[in-house]
Amino acid sequence: MIPTEKGKELYTQVVPLIEALEETTQKFKMENSLTVPMVKIGTGYEYFRENLARNLNKFPFRVNATFGVASYILELLIEEKLDMIITSQKIPAPGIEYIHYVQEEFVLVAPYHFEEHHYEDKERFEAWLCSQDWLSYGSELPIIRRFWREYFKKRPQMQIKHVLPDLHSILTAIEHGAGISILPNYMLEKSIHNHTVKIIYPEFRVTNELYLAYHIKFRNYPTTIMIIDALKENLQNNIDTI
Repeated sequence: MIPTEKGKELYTQVVPLIEALEETTQKFKMENSLTVPMVKIGTGYEYFRENLARNLNKFPFRVNATFGVASYILELLIEEKLDMIITSQKIPAPGIEYIHYVQEEFVLVAPYHFEEHHYEDKERFEAWLCSQDWLSYGSELPIIRRFWREYFKKRPQMQIKHVLPDLHSILTAIEHGAGISILPNYMLEKSIHNHTVKIIYPEFRVTNELYLAYHIKFRNYPTTIMIIDALKENLQNNIDTI
């Protein structure tokens, strides 16, 4: 069936009323609920551990967390098995809206007693970097590849010594002298304080954008607004503790 022009006009007039009714119903349920609402959030394990776990007691809701890569948690969001995701990739998907959340900063990390070499010639510096023992999060070198493209305008040509499944394992390996890698600086505070790792060549760093994603149809729901506000407040709390 194909709607007539009158039908389309009626639709545009009725939809805002239906959405307003749904929002009012949701708000009424929240205000009259005897329990704190459960919110299903998807994100990367490292980001949750370092940035959300410390402030869970301040959230006005209970959290049911799911960890995974961007494509996996997006699928769960599309299937409405999650309420919101924190993701580094804006993968186009029908009915899904992305808003900017925060910018991560990645730096070169080495064991504390690692000896840095400085070269005026960029090609010699690149060759020396490639000769080091590198640890990576994946065989496709996600962050390392971005670093190389930004500073050397090409793909990295190196043999990775170890590929490990999570960033905390990489950090632990670096602390024990296994090699060097590129990690988000929010993971490093304790290790730098304990003199187990150090940031090398601090002028070389790359950034990574994180986004909040949710269903457009739930954009104005009280629960969605509550989650966004709580996550933004969490950012401020983390800044205040630095």
